[in-house]
Amino acid sequence: MAEIVRMPKLSDTMTEGVVAEWHKKVGDEVESGELLAEIETDKATMEFESFQDGVLLHIGVEKGQTAPVDSILAVLGVKGEDITALLKEDAAPAPKEEPKAAPVPTPAAAPAPAPTPAPVAAAAPVAAPSSNGRVKASPLAKKLAEDKGVDIAAVPGSGEGGRIVKRDIENYSPAAMMHSTVAPGTEKFHEVPVSQMRKTIARRLSDSKFTAPHFYLTVSIDMDNAIAARKAINAQDGVKVSFNDLVIKAAAVALKKHPEVNSAWMDDVIRVNEHVHIGVAVAVEDGLLVPVVRFADSKPLTVINAEVKDYAEKARTKKLQPSDWEGNTFTISNLGMFGIEEFTAIINTPDSCIMAVGGISQVPVVKNGEIVPGNVMKVTLSCDHRTVDGALGAAFLQTFKQLLENPVMMIA
Repeated sequence: MAEIVRMPKLSDTMTEGVVAEWHKKVGDEVESGELLAEIETDKATMEFESFQDGVLLHIGVEKGQTAPVDSILAVLGVKGEDITALLKEDAAPAPKEEPKAAPVPTPAAAPAPAPTPAPVAAAAPVAAPSSNGRVKASPLAKKLAEDKGVDIAAVPGSGEGGRIVKRDIENYSPAAMMHSTVAPGTEKFHEVPVSQMRKTIARRLSDSKFTAPHFYLTVSIDMDNAIAARKAINAQDGVKVSFNDLVIKAAAVALKKHPEVNSAWMDDVIRVNEHVHIGVAVAVEDGLLVPVVRFADSKPLTVINAEVKDYAEKARTKKLQPSDWEGNTFTISNLGMFGIEEFTAIINTPDSCIMAVGGISQVPVVKNGEIVPGNVMKVTLSCDHRTVDGALGAAFLQTFKQLLENPVMMIA
């Protein structure tokens, strides 16, 4: 016999639901416990499982449509069954009581008896949390609990608002609960006051992200020659340089060849900087500081290395001065030392671009038609589209890539 499946009440405040997705179509067989539909409530999109077997004979609410709680969601029954009368009966208004031919007068002091409510079609159990002491459980969970002989009141609920769902009944073990004296988990948190540095970072990056139209360009760089060059440089007594120093130097030299990338949006004009001041992002306890290596294109690698180390120490001990972090024309953020292979960064205003540098990864590469071990580093350039177009950013990256793949071009 056909049965009506009604729009369930899946939250305390739900008055109507939207069918986000049907997982069955008319004519499909449905088993108890199978996913029938996904219903969007006022709080979330939830899976709705069938609590009976049958063939889906009718869909009352199409995908994307809204319907009030307890309205006809679907009808399940036997294949070929005629449900016309059932649908008409549910849609028909409740019959009105006809006045009796000889009504019996009611004493003035006695209230008139309430009319007998009209019969309505039996509805599927409503899966709703309750605040009147009843157990909050889905119809399917109640049915499974009854079949298994489980006291549903003893089962912890993992659904919304502590509602007991199918998985809670399936995973319930009375013995385990008897020996358990500790709750499965405790929600807790702590709050940290926002430092002035973090407030400034939040304000500046939000302004940058939501004001400057960002776009991103990524390139992979063969670092074999850079590794060899660094090894040769560091073989000298008292000399040490890092891969980050090589990146700073290559970026600075490339910016001299592509000054439009070394620019800033100034509302009425675009400022094209002829000098190259590289901001180097340094992580500190409260966030990030960006000290500036000035005229980086003209400085030897060893000087760049010494300045960056000095800035890092000052940042750690909170001794950086405003003059140390002002005046950048281009910024580099390097997370390669943390094992990050690739990422994007938010432009550090007033710069037009910021370069995000990943770590060097050992991967198979093709050289001279053969697959051989290689060392590859990925960098991503974030560009302000108001000042830097795609072709311009790509040209800069090509030069940067050439310099790192042939370090002698920037060291000589």
